[in-house]
Amino acid sequence: MTQAKARSAVSPRAAARLDGGLPRKLAEQLQGEARFDAFTRGRYSTDASIYQITPAGVVLPRSAADIAATLRIAADHGAPVILRGGGTSQNGQPIGSGLVVDCSRHFNGIRAYDPEGGTITVEPGMVLERLNTRVKADGWFFPVEPSTATRCTIGGMAGNNSCGARSLRYGKMSDNVLAMEALLPDGEAFGFGLTGNAASGVTGSARAEFLAERMRALALLHRDEIEARYPKVQRRVGGYNLDALVEPRPNLAHLLVGSEGTLAATTSVTLKLSRLPAHRVMGVCHFPSFRSAMETTQHIVALDPVAVELVDNNVLVLGADIPLFRATLADITRGKPNCLLLAEFAGDDLAALKRDLKRLDACMADHGFPDAVVEILEPARQRSVWEVREACLNIMMSMKGDAKPVSFIEDCAVPLEHLADYTDAVTEVFTKHGTRGTWYAHASVGCLHVRPILDMKDGGDVKRMRAIAEETSELVRRYKGSYSGEHGDGISRSEYIAPLFGPVLTRAFETVKDAFDPENRLNPGKIVRPLTMDDRSLFRFKLDYAVTEPLKPALDWSDWGGFGSAVEMCNNNGTCRKLAGGAMCPSYRATREEEHLTRGRANSLRLAISGQLGPDAFTSKAMKRTLDLCVSCKACRRECPTGVDMAKMKVEFLHHYHARHGLPLRDQLIGLMPHYAGIAAKLAPLLNLRDRHPALAALSERMVGLSAKRSLPRWRRPWSEQGEAAHPGDVTGDFRDIILFGDTFNRAFERENLEAAERVLLAAGYRIHRVYPTRGRRPLCCGRTWLASGQTDRARAEARRTLDTLLPFVRAGARVVGLEPSCLLTFRDEFSALLPGDDTALLAKQSLLFEELLAADLASGRIALPLANQGGRVAHLHGHCHQKSFGVMGSVETVLRTVPGLDVRVIESSCCGMAGAFGYGAETIETSFAMAELSLFPALRAAAPGDLVVADGTSCRHQIQDGLGLKAQHVARVLNDALVHAPLPRH
Repeated sequence: MTQAKARSAVSPRAAARLDGGLPRKLAEQLQGEARFDAFTRGRYSTDASIYQITPAGVVLPRSAADIAATLRIAADHGAPVILRGGGTSQNGQPIGSGLVVDCSRHFNGIRAYDPEGGTITVEPGMVLERLNTRVKADGWFFPVEPSTATRCTIGGMAGNNSCGARSLRYGKMSDNVLAMEALLPDGEAFGFGLTGNAASGVTGSARAEFLAERMRALALLHRDEIEARYPKVQRRVGGYNLDALVEPRPNLAHLLVGSEGTLAATTSVTLKLSRLPAHRVMGVCHFPSFRSAMETTQHIVALDPVAVELVDNNVLVLGADIPLFRATLADITRGKPNCLLLAEFAGDDLAALKRDLKRLDACMADHGFPDAVVEILEPARQRSVWEVREACLNIMMSMKGDAKPVSFIEDCAVPLEHLADYTDAVTEVFTKHGTRGTWYAHASVGCLHVRPILDMKDGGDVKRMRAIAEETSELVRRYKGSYSGEHGDGISRSEYIAPLFGPVLTRAFETVKDAFDPENRLNPGKIVRPLTMDDRSLFRFKLDYAVTEPLKPALDWSDWGGFGSAVEMCNNNGTCRKLAGGAMCPSYRATREEEHLTRGRANSLRLAISGQLGPDAFTSKAMKRTLDLCVSCKACRRECPTGVDMAKMKVEFLHHYHARHGLPLRDQLIGLMPHYAGIAAKLAPLLNLRDRHPALAALSERMVGLSAKRSLPRWRRPWSEQGEAAHPGDVTGDFRDIILFGDTFNRAFERENLEAAERVLLAAGYRIHRVYPTRGRRPLCCGRTWLASGQTDRARAEARRTLDTLLPFVRAGARVVGLEPSCLLTFRDEFSALLPGDDTALLAKQSLLFEELLAADLASGRIALPLANQGGRVAHLHGHCHQKSFGVMGSVETVLRTVPGLDVRVIESSCCGMAGAFGYGAETIETSFAMAELSLFPALRAAAPGDLVVADGTSCRHQIQDGLGLKAQHVARVLNDALVHAPLPRH
């Protein structure tokens, strides 16, 4: 593939640091790692902002000693140091040209925990959700909960002085941090806490004591200016917190909170926990216009809710097109509101909370909106609503095209009495500059997240960004608000500190910085002496940015505007970094490496196809390593709010990679499996010897790369259709007409699943039409084995053969039913990328998994199944990744719950780790089992001996058998075994 002209990824100064032995010295002195390859530096060059600055290197520390060594070595080489957590900041805080120190990889433990006193001390890389999971059992939680709680780190939250939806009740980070330990730029350790206790709130050397005294004196010197210039709103996080030091007993740690790593390198944070309320309730308030919602907010806040959050019309419209959120939005909305306010009340008296909802309803009626509140009492429904709210930004970023909602005036905050007028004025600014904005978030504290829709590749829009920023800054001053209300200053907003705080406090901030960091080593260009916010050399899309598409794309990317646009849909929000809930991203959960993350892969692809990683980077072995652990689970397709489809991107990449490097023997053998399956069945006794003799297993590992630690599927007499071939004219057009699609895996290895499915379908009254290929005798196939290795031409030929055979029956009204999720769902996914058009769309519409068919027809009353009572037997259900990706897990549960006396328990797990051929590879088997050990295997080890294990995926069943020695069953077999007087299949 031809690449754009390569551009230097390292500045001349950074290159000089590398030549000066910086990597060698770090390697000698760190327990952790230091990486300097182009791909790693590229992955750490961005956060969730519009900016991109390539670092000289990346450090992954394991201890405070590692960070101290990094600071000392960096100082010797004149390299800045930028500490980083989850990389989810929206203003460019954790990026820079020096050494980026990623604390999230290893430096993420708990130092101390007092469950009696409600305090906890953690390392900066600790993820908020994991902290809350740890303390929940003791009735505590940390109440500062940003929407990024599943992946943001405590160190990053402290650096930005984060807030969250419930700050109305619990405040922001500076209200909940008790103490911090940190390192000065030369590596010297110190600690800051509450004054008036031992050591006056300071631990460490006399130098730390001197700094504390100097900062307190500086704050007292400027007390009057602080009183006059600091905004009187809760949501003020801009500049340094000198206002905290004029308190009678100031907590010195609060000066470090919100300092964005510009003063010291944090090594631990001690937090004040809060008691978990026994109950929460929510009222979803409907409004006919945006202004009416803004005018009413202050009256709702007067009812003492915990949170009042805005969901605007953009989210309602765009979210309705996203499968993950469609059902929730339908559940909580009545009619067609313009926007919603989500009002949450919390406490220990449920009856009182229900009365709060009635007061909310009355308040809405008093202001002209009767019957405009939907009450949400059930915790599960509330969680679903909060998932929508937390995804507001990413839902809006799912807009197709280059113009996106851009963060730079993201979180200005104004007093509630001015909220409606302020939002109107900002909207007028947008209109003046030919754009519109998106709004969401914290109406309760006057901190609405607003983003104008601009194209950062367009120079005209960059100029509009500057104009909008300056005019909005003036509006914020007029309404006595704060320009930085939650997400910090970073690159986007540091320039606007001086206009808001005035020259005296701006110089005071410089004094603070110079006292702690006289050589400007720590995260330079943020808060004081700022970088220029519209300097395009700092942008992700620089002046010379251009994407060179593959010469001939293997798949159709027209819905995205091309492969490059599909890759650029990743906005670095980091949802894929979550460690629990959902399925994304299983390889990251196992390795915690940015490289093995949907975001990391997307960034690598974008940098490669835009020529920023050197010539031919797109088809390089480094790119192959980046994608090797992507198991194509498709979780990102559903769970990434911007819809980044890494599984499909991997198919595209592998097509071009193998065209350049050749196709390995293992991929050739796996791809051809549908062709030789019939012959292999006849040679089953010989082929199955491999697992009985270790020498043969070892030979297969040496020759083909199939791990000797892994058993292979056992070849058997295959399932095959019996009876005369059906004709399209046999299809009557009613719901009973179906075609049972026998995929290669169930056909060749587990025919009993297809036989059981036949029995169940016949018992339900369906007519099974026997369909044979129109070309050749080989059974139909979805092409999955070819897609897995990027053999798109062969997959396309197979798709054409299958489509041509099934299409006449589908046009006549028959439905295609399959057992294997990865195969049947290929009809609804990759077929459209291989063969775009109406015929493929019709097949996709008429193709259903076995459980989908039954669940839909049982619900409509079309069918009934005679099922015997199972007497309370427990069934543990593990979902295949593709079932989860396409939102059909509910169908499996529904069908299983129709079995009388069957206790169905869904296992909350990500990928089982087998993932087709992935789990067989000698180089990937350890990761495969590591994925299974995250949640699936522990859950199954806790199962009782007589319990059922249900898994519809061939790979899932094999992984469970290999790893635990348990026999998992397809849902078809569970239903078949429960049938009363089950009929025999017509074989």
